[in-house]
Amino acid sequence: MAPRWTCGIGDCDAAFDDVEAAIVHQTNDHQRHECKVCGTIVPDGYFAIRHAFDEHTRAEFVRAYDADSAAVRRREEIKGEIESAADLQRVVEQLDRGV
Repeated sequence: MAPRWTCGIGDCDAAFDDVEAAIVHQTNDHQRHECKVCGTIVPDGYFAIRHAFDEHTRAEFVRAYDADSAAVRRREEIKGEIESAADLQRVVEQLDRGV
């Protein structure tokens, strides 16, 4: 069976069997992202998407990132898929252990 989760940052096509490993990879192996709305530095990938949609309005995101409704919907879908599948406590534990 092919890995289900891919990194998706830039041209990175690293693939993983579980979503937690993909999030850990994004956090450890990619540069941080500076939020264009507030300037906060966050890990790229899932955590950047979560920050944008948990901390800011969709309108702020659209303005700051020159995004359209399709881009918003796609990121909301990614966030939802990850949150329905991920054990985020396990991700935190792995990051704390330096895995």
